[in-house]
Amino acid sequence: MIVYHGSYVAVAKPDILYSRDNVDFGKGFYTTPIYEQAVSWSSRFKRINGLSVVSSYNIDAALWEHAAVLKFDSYSDDWLDFIMSCRRGGDDSRYDVVIGGVANDKVFDTLQLFFDGLIDKSESIRRMRYDKPNIQYCFRNQDIIDKYLIFKSGEVIQ
Repeated sequence: MIVYHGSYVAVAKPDILYSRDNVDFGKGFYTTPIYEQAVSWSSRFKRINGLSVVSSYNIDAALWEHAAVLKFDSYSDDWLDFIMSCRRGGDDSRYDVVIGGVANDKVFDTLQLFFDGLIDKSESIRRMRYDKPNIQYCFRNQDIIDKYLIFKSGEVIQ
């Protein structure tokens, strides 16, 4: 399986130490199997750093036998609870890889409304869904990355 990562440089050796805290699925290296989604992610960097690069990786099939994986098949209460925990910095789960939908760019406003009790979970989920297909794979364990995520190439996007 091939996954992609959007940035301003080719990332041949992903290192989660450089990852941000308090994002959708916690600190980790984020990828997607959808090339167009990685191009979109990388375009954000082009505006800031002048360069947009999509790195591609093969996932070694043995990963699925050796990693603790959490997969969300839909936008659900469990998905929202997990994102809220990660965004608040309260996630202490031991998952190596988390897979699921991307919360849209209104996530901060939506979560604040939910935390303040102004909207319920179902309204929060509705507001955070993307209109187009998307998925993210968050690799949260450096050993798993080093063993099972194999760099293929970095493509500069014009």
